[in-house]
This record gives sequence, structure tokens and C-alpha cells, in this order.
Amino acid sequence: MTSKNQLTLPKSVTAAVGASEYFDVETRNGQIVLTPVRIQRGDAVRAKLAELDLHEDDIAAAVAWARTDAQGAPAKRRAAK
Repeated sequence: MTSKNQLTLPKSVTAAVGASEYFDVETRNGQIVLTPVRIQRGDAVRAKLAELDLHEDDIAAAVAWARTDAQGAPAKRRAAK
């Protein structure tokens, strides 16, 4: 580990899990666990939305629903940092 808390992963380890630019990092029972994160590119997301036949109004409705509390009232918004 470097002075900047950086690690070098052995090539055999990265080859075993496949090429990944990013890892999710967590601790479990005193161990550091790295899980490769597969970044979905915009084209893949758009293709999935098309497959699901989702449209702008569906997304807007989902966002509006997510911004309500359990009673259906608008949730209080947090101040931007």
C-alpha cells in the first residue's frame, strides 16, 4: 500500500475477475472486499428503456413518485451541498 492508500492488484487476480475500471469497495469482517463494477454506457441504458417500452412521461411519473413520502405528500428536499 502506498502513502496515498493505493493498492496494486496482481495481474492474476484482475485476470480472474475480468477487466474492470472501477470497483465497489466494502469491508467485511475486517477484510477489504473489491467487487468489479460494470459501467453501463448510455447506449445500453437507452436500449434497455426501449426494450421496456418506457417513455419520458413514464420516467417523469416514476421520479415524481420517488419524491413523495409514504402518505403521498411531496417529500422535503435536502439542501444542495
